[in-house]
Amino acid sequence: MSELVLESSAWDDLANIPADPPRMRPLCGKCCRPIQVCWCSALPSQPLSPGGRIVLLQHPAEEKRSLRTAPMLSVGLAPGKCLIYKGKRFPRHDQELESILADKRSLLLYPSARSIPIEQIDPSEGPYNLILIDGTWPQAKAIYHSSTALHGMRQVKLVSSGTSSYIIRTQPTEGCLSTLETAIEALSVLERDDRYREQLLQPLHVLCQFQLANGAVTHQSKEFLIRHNQYPKLIGRRLNRLLKQAENFKDPDPTEPTESNAS
Repeated sequence: MSELVLESSAWDDLANIPADPPRMRPLCGKCCRPIQVCWCSALPSQPLSPGGRIVLLQHPAEEKRSLRTAPMLSVGLAPGKCLIYKGKRFPRHDQELESILADKRSLLLYPSARSIPIEQIDPSEGPYNLILIDGTWPQAKAIYHSSTALHGMRQVKLVSSGTSSYIIRTQPTEGCLSTLETAIEALSVLERDDRYREQLLQPLHVLCQFQLANGAVTHQSKEFLIRHNQYPKLIGRRLNRLLKQAENFKDPDPTEPTESNAS
C-alpha cells in the first residue's frame, strides 16, 4: 500500500512540473513571418496607392497556408487599398461588403461565359473595386456558386498572363497565376501603370529564392507533368478539359483560381 502511495505521489510531483513553452522564432511585425524568412525588404519603399481597391474574398483555409501571396498585397498596397473578407459565402450580412459588391464600379475577376477581357474596361470610368476569390479552384468555384451577390456583377478576365513566378508551387496548367500575380496584372491594366508588376512581385521572388536555397525545388505545372507522363495521380474532368483545349490551340483561361494558390 505504501508503494502505491509513493508512486501516486511521484506522479503528482511530475504532473505539477511546468512544461517549458516552445521557443518561438521572432516574427516580423509587418508580414507576421519569422524574421529569418521575412520578405519585407523587397516591398516598395512606400506602399503603392492605386486609384481603385483590391477586394479579396478569401476561403478560411487560405489563412492556414504558410506560403501565401495575399499578405504581400495587403502590405504592399497603401492602407485601405486591399480589403480581405474571410468566409465561404458572401456578403455574410456585412454592410460594407454589400455596398462594394453592389457598386457599379466593382469588377469580379472570374472566368465565365460572359467575362470580358479586362483591357476592354475604360479606366476613366473608375476607380474600380477589383474583386478576387482567394482559394483553390474547387474552393473558389464553391464560393462563387453559393454567393448569389456575385452572379450579377460585371465579370472580367485576363487574356494573356505569361508564366507564373510562383515556381515553388504546382499550378494546374501553364499560364495559371497566384492571387498576388493575378491582382498585379489586373491593377497594371486598370491603372495603366507598370510599377505594380515591377515592385509588387519582388517579395514573391525573394520568397521563392529563400525556399529554393533551403531545399525546395522548382515545380512544373500539372499540365506539364501529365504531358510527360510524370504526374502520379488521376486527373479530374476540368483539367482534362483544359488539356484538350490546349491541344486544339485554345488557351486555357489564365484567370481561373489556382489549385495551389498561390496564396
